[in-house]
Amino acid sequence: MATDSFPQRLPTLHRLGVPDPSNVSSSEVATEWLDAFSAAITQSDTAAVVDLFLEDGFWKDVIALTWDFRTFEGRKDIKKLLDARLVATGLNKLRLLQEPLKEPVLQKVYPDVVWLRFCFGFTTKHGKGTAVAYLVPLPDSKWKAYTLLTCLNSLTDFPQKLGSLRNWETDHGSWEEKRRQETEFSNNDPTVIVIGAGHSGLETAAGLKYIGVPTLVIEKKPRVGDSWRDRYKALCLHTTIWHSQTPYLKFPPTWPVYTPAAKLADWLEAYASFLELDVWTASTITKTSWNDSTKTWSVEVDRGGKGTRILTVKHLVFATGFGGRPNVPDIPGKASFKGSAVHSSEFKSAADHIGKKAIVVGCCNSAHDIAQDFCSHGVDITMYQRSSTFVISQESLAKMLGVVYNEDVPTELADTYQTSLPWAVVRRLHQRMVPMVAETTDKAILDGLAKVGFKTNLGIHGAGLMSLFLERGGGYYVDTGASKSIIDGNIKIKNGSAIESFTENGLRFADGTELQADIVVFATGYGDPRDFMREVCGDEVASKITKVWGLDEEGQTAGAWKYCGHDGLWFANGDLALSRFHNHHLAMQIKAIEEGILNKADIVI
Repeated sequence: MATDSFPQRLPTLHRLGVPDPSNVSSSEVATEWLDAFSAAITQSDTAAVVDLFLEDGFWKDVIALTWDFRTFEGRKDIKKLLDARLVATGLNKLRLLQEPLKEPVLQKVYPDVVWLRFCFGFTTKHGKGTAVAYLVPLPDSKWKAYTLLTCLNSLTDFPQKLGSLRNWETDHGSWEEKRRQETEFSNNDPTVIVIGAGHSGLETAAGLKYIGVPTLVIEKKPRVGDSWRDRYKALCLHTTIWHSQTPYLKFPPTWPVYTPAAKLADWLEAYASFLELDVWTASTITKTSWNDSTKTWSVEVDRGGKGTRILTVKHLVFATGFGGRPNVPDIPGKASFKGSAVHSSEFKSAADHIGKKAIVVGCCNSAHDIAQDFCSHGVDITMYQRSSTFVISQESLAKMLGVVYNEDVPTELADTYQTSLPWAVVRRLHQRMVPMVAETTDKAILDGLAKVGFKTNLGIHGAGLMSLFLERGGGYYVDTGASKSIIDGNIKIKNGSAIESFTENGLRFADGTELQADIVVFATGYGDPRDFMREVCGDEVASKITKVWGLDEEGQTAGAWKYCGHDGLWFANGDLALSRFHNHHLAMQIKAIEEGILNKADIVI
């Protein structure tokens, strides 16, 4: 723990010096705290505001006060936030929310960790938002905020064109031609180009379209959804439907809990059509240039047989996935290998290799899926494990996510709760939960893997899957069945020795052993998410971009969905849940810039 960059402690009852507060009125406590908070906010009394927080409390903001994703820790930094942004933001009209699932509730997270969670609405000079507060008790019967989230939901003057604000016009035969002209941008250039028509790109385009920002999606593949359709045939989402919903158009109630990739691909194609998103498929960007005086991009697009267009746009959004180019280890002797060697992104199905021998290099989600595919087709399969892997059963993950992502909690509220706690706090909670799951629900799986020599871990600093996902974008396996095949010996394991070289018939290892193979699949991940951006925009632009993905010093995702170091350039990275929640936050930032509401230079904290 000495090297842990988040050394915070949880507000345990022992640390706070209080007994279990189970007999309090949650509504009365929330009302009293919010009344004091509201009075201090109204008077711009920042000292009084911070006095309502623990000394080591947090204020997490999603573009409400900062037009950024920020986490402020401790009274000193919270006061800096308020001194810089409270008056400028115009935080106002604080209102306790009492609707079901938003009402104040006392939560016993662990036997020694108890807090009171409640929500309140607020307005700013430019929008409306939702806040989530977590209060903890003190010995003097007072309650103070351990952490507070403020999250902007909408722009007052530029609401999304949803519900009663949708298009009410009747159409008597012009719709098809209108859509053709819109998609072709026959009479104008878009304001935004989104690169990539996967789930993040389409959801970002939808968020922009319905807040009134003309947006074009460029997709290099022939069809929308091909980024999922062209993956290996056995691919299926490892998270539940409630966690993986799409915004604006939800999966029907008949949808399976776990979505096959091919089914998701078809859904995304329909999603783009039904939401009238403007997409150019089979198209690539061949050249860009940035004009710093006009703050515009000139973008040359090869439309794959439909000619070339040069567009002038204000913003480029890269929605090209978690990583960059496929990572393939440089192993000597590849030219002598008589079999085939492919990255997992090129692999399609084990059905093409029946009766042969296979090696999968790597031990995370894709590696296990592909190894299980080989196993199911009777292929002699060995998985080469380069380093230990965090393994959690699909059932345990579903249970963890199911606290907020389920049939009863609206997805929008679940997303707000999911993001409401700072990463420093989430990490501490997971450092308790992950070992508990490993010693109970998943003990049989993990013990079985250990017996056959498969090496596991508990994630970065023992914080499990979430730490690996947010910091590395990988390093874990959500077990959907391959672990049993490993334990039973149907998927063999090789580890403990580095790959030395290819041979004619397989791979040789540093310990002198050799594995024969007709095919070697490298499930070894992807490069830097900035790779594609560098190819499109050049080294000069790329040199200004911050890290993209991983966590910054405040525990926020670096570079994604927010300013990344260069005007008019953004990254939309994440799984379906993150993309669903943050596409609208990105859209509001871009809309605010276009309407003159947001100037990043004016925001100094």
